[in-house]
Amino acid sequence: MSDLDAAVARAGDADTVVVMAGLIASEGDDLDSMNLPTDQDRMVSALAAANPRTVVVLKDSNPVLIPWIDEVPAVLEAWNQGSEDGHAVGDLLLGVVSPSGKLPTTYPRTMDDLPTAGRPEWYPGTDEGDGYPTMHYGEGLQTGYRWYQSRGIEPLFPFGHGLSYTTFDLTDATVDAGATPGDGPVTLRVTVSNTGERAGAEVVQVYLQLPESTDQPPRRLVGFSKVLLDPGASAPVEVVIDPAATNHPLSVWGLAEHAFVVPEGDFTVHVGTSSVATTAAGTFTVGSR
Repeated sequence: MSDLDAAVARAGDADTVVVMAGLIASEGDDLDSMNLPTDQDRMVSALAAANPRTVVVLKDSNPVLIPWIDEVPAVLEAWNQGSEDGHAVGDLLLGVVSPSGKLPTTYPRTMDDLPTAGRPEWYPGTDEGDGYPTMHYGEGLQTGYRWYQSRGIEPLFPFGHGLSYTTFDLTDATVDAGATPGDGPVTLRVTVSNTGERAGAEVVQVYLQLPESTDQPPRRLVGFSKVLLDPGASAPVEVVIDPAATNHPLSVWGLAEHAFVVPEGDFTVHVGTSSVATTAAGTFTVGSR
C-alpha cells in the first residue's frame, strides 16, 4: 500500500474508479479473520473518499466483511473467475451483460454475527492437551442462512441475494400439493415479469417452512429456477419439489425410524428472490398416514 497516496491523487481526477480487491484461496489453510488482507479496507475507503464514483470488484473465495459498504455506490462480487476473469468482469462492468448471479453464502455485518463469535471451542478450537486445536461445532441444524434466521440476525447480504441491471416482479403464486399432500410432488407456480429496461435473468427461489412440532430452522431452500426475460416480458415459472429427492425436502430425521420421515402438520411454501425477500405462496397439510 506504499503507493496509496498516489492512487488517491489519481482517483480524484478520474471519472470512475474501479478497485479490484480480494484474497487468494487456498486449500487446508483457514483465514485469520473475515477482513480483507493487506489493509485493503483502508485502500477502498481512501479511494471512495477521493471519488464518489468508486466501484469495488471483489475477487475472493468466501464472504468477507465490508465495513465500507456505505461509502461506495456499487460492489460486484466476482468470486474466482479463472482464465475468463477479464472478459467476465469487463462485460459486467460495461453493461454488455446484466448480472444475474445469486450469493451461495451469507455476508454478516460484523464478526459478532457469526455462529463462532465468542465460542472458541467452535472456531478456532481449543487445545485439549494434544498440542493442537480441536473444534466442536454446536450449531446443530442452524447452519448457513438458517443460523441468521433462527437467531433473528439481519445479515448484510442474505443467502440467495443478487442485484441486476433490471428489476423483476413475482406475482400470482400458487401451490399444488396433490390429492394426498406429502406423498407426491409439490408444485409451485409463479409469474415472473421483467419490469425494467434491460434484458436480464432472475432466480426464483422456493423455501419451505416445516410444522412447528419439528423444531426445525424457520425455512429451508427446496428448489429454484432461473428465467431470462426481455424488458416488459413475463413468463410462468414452475418449481417441482419432490419428497423422494435425495435432499429430503419435506422430511426430518426420525430417531425411532432411523430414516427420513415426512412429519404431520402444516407446511408453508415461500417464494422469492433470496432467503430474506420471500412471501408465503401457499400452505398444505400432511395428515395421519
